[in-house]
Amino acid sequence: MEETTRSRRAGRPRLIRSADLLDGLERTTTLDRPIYKISKAICRRLGTGRLRDTLHGVPIGHPLHPAGAMTTFGCWMAAALLDFSRADPRASRMLIATGLGTALPTAAAGLTDWSALHREQQRVGLVHALTNITAAALYTGSLLLRTAGRERAGRVLGYAGLGAASAGGYLGGHLSYRQGAGSNHAQPVSHLMPLGWHDLCTLKDLPNGRPVRRRLGYIDLFVLRLGDGVSVLADDCSHLAGPLHQGHVTPDGGEPCVVCPWHGSVFRISDGSVVHGPATARQPAFKTRLRQGGIVQIRPAE
Repeated sequence: MEETTRSRRAGRPRLIRSADLLDGLERTTTLDRPIYKISKAICRRLGTGRLRDTLHGVPIGHPLHPAGAMTTFGCWMAAALLDFSRADPRASRMLIATGLGTALPTAAAGLTDWSALHREQQRVGLVHALTNITAAALYTGSLLLRTAGRERAGRVLGYAGLGAASAGGYLGGHLSYRQGAGSNHAQPVSHLMPLGWHDLCTLKDLPNGRPVRRRLGYIDLFVLRLGDGVSVLADDCSHLAGPLHQGHVTPDGGEPCVVCPWHGSVFRISDGSVVHGPATARQPAFKTRLRQGGIVQIRPAE
């Protein structure tokens, strides 16, 4: 009896958890060729400048795509609720049309962010984009059917579109919360060190004009000496934690800036502010002073 129970348990099919499925998607290489071609085309088309920074969300300090996605999904969810309650069909049509109108700039912002992600993130992101394209196509068909007077068929396509959009939202959540796409990877550091000034190193130990990495407690630091002045930032790039000390220093607007070696984010060295994306969050910066004996001291900037 016990052996039969064990055999039944052994023969029972194991459910595949969604986390396992998405882990497999992250590792698959099937989509790598189109990912490379699409991301390269996007980067070549946008180049660097104001349009790309705007689509990344640099002016508002965080990625633009999630806000647009919430607006689009909210419109379609509201339309589904109106359909379910058999309310005024004109309101449903207006909400669907509004969602389709906001979907285009939302997709543009999302593709811009996607082009500057790691390959594992891009694999999930491409499927995320395909599900959202499917949702937009279904809602477009739904709107056309409704305007032709076929309300019932339009509602059916609308519900299908909401299902596709929900799947896309789930994948977007995996990208953000599991894979860290769009998150700030330069954690504020003031709580990691005691108050006051801290000895970092001697001025003579720092090469002039070349950034280096130094460590203070748990914190990796980007340190740049220019003559007798020293600038210090957190070393992990806020975009995806790239090592800033391996980037190159370049002037921008008359001030020295550092370019992240991974995805090209540009930060002003004096205060860590973002000059160009894909990063949207400021780099934590430190105040410095030179003490007697050439000791460089630092503390977190306010």
